Amino acid sequence: MIADKCTLRRLVRIAGVVQGVGFRPFVYNLAHRANLRGWVRNTSGSVEIDVEGPADLIEDFIGALRTEAPPLARVESVTHIDADPAGWPDFRILESESSDCASSVIPADVGTCPKCFEETLTPTDRRFGYPFTNCTDCGPRFTIIHRVPYDRPNTTMSLFEMCDECASEYRNPSDRRFHAEPIACPKCGPNVWLEQNGGRVPGKPLTITGRLLWEGHVVAIKGLGGFHLACDARNEEAVREIRIRKGRVCKPFAVMVRDVDEAGRVCRLDAGARELLESRRRPIVIAIKAGAGIAESVAPGNSSFGIMLPYTPLQELLFEHCPPALVMTSGNLGEEPLAFTNSSAKQKLGNLADAFLMHDRDIHVPCDDSVIRALPDGDAIVIRRARGYVPESIELPIDCGCVLGVGAEQKNTFCLAWGRTAVVSQHIGDLNTAEAFDYYTYAAEHFGSLFRCEPEIVAHDMHPEYLSTKYALAKGGVTLQAVQHHHAHIASCLAENGRASRCIGLALDGTGYGTDGTVWGGEILTADLADFERAGRFAQVRMPGGEAAIRDPRRMAAAFLHEAYGPDFERVSRSIDIDFPAFEQELIRRQLTTGLHSPLTSSAGRLFDAVSAAVGICRDRTYEGQPAVELEAIADESELGTYSAPLIEQDGLLVLDTISVFRAAVEDRLNGTAPSVIAARFQNSMADLLAQACVTIRDRTGLNAVALSGGVFQNAFVFTKTRARLERMGFEVLSHRLLPPNDGGISLGQVAVAAARAARARVK
Repeated sequence: MIADKCTLRRLVRIAGVVQGVGFRPFVYNLAHRANLRGWVRNTSGSVEIDVEGPADLIEDFIGALRTEAPPLARVESVTHIDADPAGWPDFRILESESSDCASSVIPADVGTCPKCFEETLTPTDRRFGYPFTNCTDCGPRFTIIHRVPYDRPNTTMSLFEMCDECASEYRNPSDRRFHAEPIACPKCGPNVWLEQNGGRVPGKPLTITGRLLWEGHVVAIKGLGGFHLACDARNEEAVREIRIRKGRVCKPFAVMVRDVDEAGRVCRLDAGARELLESRRRPIVIAIKAGAGIAESVAPGNSSFGIMLPYTPLQELLFEHCPPALVMTSGNLGEEPLAFTNSSAKQKLGNLADAFLMHDRDIHVPCDDSVIRALPDGDAIVIRRARGYVPESIELPIDCGCVLGVGAEQKNTFCLAWGRTAVVSQHIGDLNTAEAFDYYTYAAEHFGSLFRCEPEIVAHDMHPEYLSTKYALAKGGVTLQAVQHHHAHIASCLAENGRASRCIGLALDGTGYGTDGTVWGGEILTADLADFERAGRFAQVRMPGGEAAIRDPRRMAAAFLHEAYGPDFERVSRSIDIDFPAFEQELIRRQLTTGLHSPLTSSAGRLFDAVSAAVGICRDRTYEGQPAVELEAIADESELGTYSAPLIEQDGLLVLDTISVFRAAVEDRLNGTAPSVIAARFQNSMADLLAQACVTIRDRTGLNAVALSGGVFQNAFVFTKTRARLERMGFEVLSHRLLPPNDGGISLGQVAVAAARAARARVK
């Protein structure tokens, strides 16, 4: 048609999560509803629209792009310019166009929607019983993508040619499967099968798998982002067997339950926990145990379970045949990376699983389950951020070029940022093996190519022996920026809260490389994004044997006893049943008195280890954080008592006398006080002492905002008590909502610090 003088033409660019979420059919139908003309297409970095029609209808159309966007979309910006009318005859969806710009456009994997679940359970539907049913509202995204734009040829689904029926749905803008890139059905899509003893098992794979699980077998199940090892969660013998095979002595297992009713039998669910469980993200939700016969070995020494609901049709269909609650733990050995290919699973999990439930939809990007801790007040603490959340972007409070933050050594993530957009990777894990480091480099390189961003600045931890630091130092042609570990913690909290201004920062964790050559971990900073000053710390003690003291909490108890009781520490140690063989006892005595291989530490994590061991709660650490986890689990929430301790001025720092707190806990133990009461009093005391220190620093600096970060704030008891005390004292409390407070959030902090320092340098 010929454009007239009343026609307005507008070129529109939409940035954000707008691909793989049904945005183009939404735009198409929106335009047709208003009889507008033009086109819409994907690019590597955005959705582009060329639209023309009456001016008032164009204005309404532009507004609706935000207000009526599909539920999975996240519109971050809508920019447009006017152009001369082109006389478009109708409105069309054009083929995608690749570009070189960097932008966060890839949606996270989404749990199967109710409509798709219903289809798989409806006998008359053509997708009845099909384990890979999906639509534009659900299914895999991030884990199957090779490159952008997010189109089927750029995913692992390119191997499967659509049948006529699927192709018709895929091309129909009014169908909910329009451009659902993983679209499939039994005629043309991926298949599932069961392998046992090196060969395929004839018959119905889900039915046979269910029978194996009922019989107490361990089955490796290929999921959305990798393999799980599964067994009946109510079968104590099966759970013990999976622990033995995996070499996982006490660390809790996640449990997948058939439905939310079963979840309510397993755990006490409040509204917040239920909402998280049923959300499209489908994370593992940590909630208080309620019984229901779950095997004690699922989460020994813990008051909570990590539970989740099925998030793929395969899992939903499996529960038609298997026990209503399954252990679903990551398919790996120890802390190795997650197995995600069929061949690697058979190689690495061959001695762990009795059978393999496999399929042929390849996983290009492995992604573990996310873990979220629900709090009674409806808030939540992110413990592990991965499937369902990654690669959603976080808006930075300042502009940057292209910056890479390589993360820490434990609970590693990395972060890629450009402009004001930061994308934190999926949980990588601990970089302590060659396999883990290979996985890390693979994921980092994939991110760089996926987001078309070549870093100009690489930010890393100050610790020279971290593998992530070595990765950064090996990169050429970039500006390197070393960032102190605890400053990165506080900067991460500031950045995700959209703040750049100075605050009081409480950074409490296990270990971090300090600027004075000691091991930090109980730190009070005054910090903004660019700089920090150490305003206070926990009292320092020796770590007898260095890393050995981290592995054995009894050694940290001995160190605190040495500080608290002096020459009498060995007698007190024996009186609370902390004893060592004669040679080791002599070695520890020498280490504590001479400092031999025993660095000083202010670590909050090591203090929690020491109290847990001294009180008799956890003396044999089998996984990272276990003493603190069990200390929290046993605490009597009705106990409000505290141990008083002074704040001490020392070398220009405010020192929290945590030695006195430890000694008071030991005295309670010697007087026969219940461990549950001591645990509560100790953690109450930490909250009180931290709040008192913040008041003192506020009086000196005028700062009223307090940022809470570090792994200790995974502890819901300490986090909620500290936050409540600070708020009662009039502080503005900033905490993590989008990222873990543990080292999983470090990479964002590194990026924020590097960006702030680069901005400051430009001004100078």
